[in-house]
Amino acid sequence: MVRHSELHGLTIAHLDCDAFYATIEKRDRPELRDLPVVVGGRHRGVVAACCYVARARGVHSAMPMFKALKACPDATVIKPDMKKYAAVGRQVRAMMRNLTPLVEPLSIDEAFMDLAGTEALHRCSPATTLAALARRVEEELSITASIGLSYNKFLAKIASDRDKPRGFSVIGRAEARTFLSDQPVSLLWGVGKAMRQRLSRDGIRLVGELARIDQAELVARYGKIGRRLWLCARGEDDRRVEPESKAKSMSSETTLDRDTAELAGLRPILWQLAETVARRMKKAGIAGKGVTLKLKTADFRIVTRGRRLHSATRSAEELFRAAEPLLVREIDGRAFRLIGIGVHDLVEAGQVAQGELFGSIGSTESKVEKALDAVREKFGSAAIVKGRGLGIKLERQGPSKVE
Repeated sequence: MVRHSELHGLTIAHLDCDAFYATIEKRDRPELRDLPVVVGGRHRGVVAACCYVARARGVHSAMPMFKALKACPDATVIKPDMKKYAAVGRQVRAMMRNLTPLVEPLSIDEAFMDLAGTEALHRCSPATTLAALARRVEEELSITASIGLSYNKFLAKIASDRDKPRGFSVIGRAEARTFLSDQPVSLLWGVGKAMRQRLSRDGIRLVGELARIDQAELVARYGKIGRRLWLCARGEDDRRVEPESKAKSMSSETTLDRDTAELAGLRPILWQLAETVARRMKKAGIAGKGVTLKLKTADFRIVTRGRRLHSATRSAEELFRAAEPLLVREIDGRAFRLIGIGVHDLVEAGQVAQGELFGSIGSTESKVEKALDAVREKFGSAAIVKGRGLGIKLERQGPSKVE
C-alpha cells in the first residue's frame, strides 16, 4: 500500500528490476529460490549481480569473486547468460512502451518513464498505471521490479532505490528539500568518489550544506558541475525523459584465466575483443571515431589509453590496429588480469562514406573482412576466424557495455 498527498499528480518514474540477473536465474532454477546466488566468473572474475540473500552476507556487484566467496562460501555461482537477460529486458521494455512512448533506457534492466498526459488513455493516474505495470512484470515474467515516482528524473531514480525489492516509493515536491538535506552528497547525480572527496575537503558532506551555498559560488569553485550540484541540492532537475537517447560508446572486455604480462598472450585476445565490438557496431548500424584500451593490473589498478581515428570506422582490423600500439606501450613487466577495447564518438554508419568505414586498411583487407562477415552471418560467429585469433576462447566475466 502506498499513501502520499501528491501520489496521483506525479508523472516521472524510474523502474529498476530487482537483482535482475540473479532473479532470472532463480526463476529458471526454482531450487535456488532461498539460496544465495551470485552471477559472475567463478574464480578470477567479478560479481556481475547477486541476489538479496547474498547481499545480506556482504556480497555486492563489482566485488572480486574471491572476496564474494570468502564472505559467502556457500553461494551458487552462475556464469552470466547475457542473451537470456537481454531477452527479458526487451520484454520489460515493451511493457513500458505500451504505456507511454517516453521511455528512456539506462541499462538492460532500468529506464525512466514520463507518463504525463496518459491519464485519459489508461483511465487512471500514472501511479495506478505503474502499480499495474509492476504487477504485470511479476505475473508474466516471474521477476520483480521497484518503481520510484516523482516530479523529475533525479528524484525518481533516488526513490526507486529506497524500498527494494518490490518497492514503490514516492518523493513529492513538498518534502524533497527536507528529505535531501540530511543525505550524503554522494546521493547527488554526478558526484563520484573524486568529487565527493573534493567536497569533503571543502567541508561539504551533506546535501543540506551544499544547498546553503549560492549558485555563483558553487560555479566559481567547481565549474559547470557547480550549477548541477546547486539544482540537485534543491530537488531540481530540468532534464527531460529522452526516448531516443543515443549510445556514446560501445565496448567489450574479459577477465583473463591467469595474470598475463606478455604481449603474445594479450594480442590475440585484443583481436577477438575488437571483432566482437566491430560485429556489434555493424549490427547497430554505427561507426566510431575513437578507440580506448582498458587494462586492469594484477593489483586491480585500472589503466585506460585512447586515441582518435582519422575517420569513423566499424572495421575490426582498424580497431585492432589502433589499439595494438597502445597495448604495446603498456607492456613493461606488469601482469594484467583484464583487457578490454571500446569505441567512442559514435555516429550513424549512414552518415559515413562507405569507403571510409574501413579506415586506412587496403581494399583487399576490407573485402576479406566483408567476406568474413558474410560467412559468420550465415553460419555463426565461430564459423571462421583469422589466424591471430586461433586457439583463444574468451570466457567473458562481465557483459559488453553500451553507454
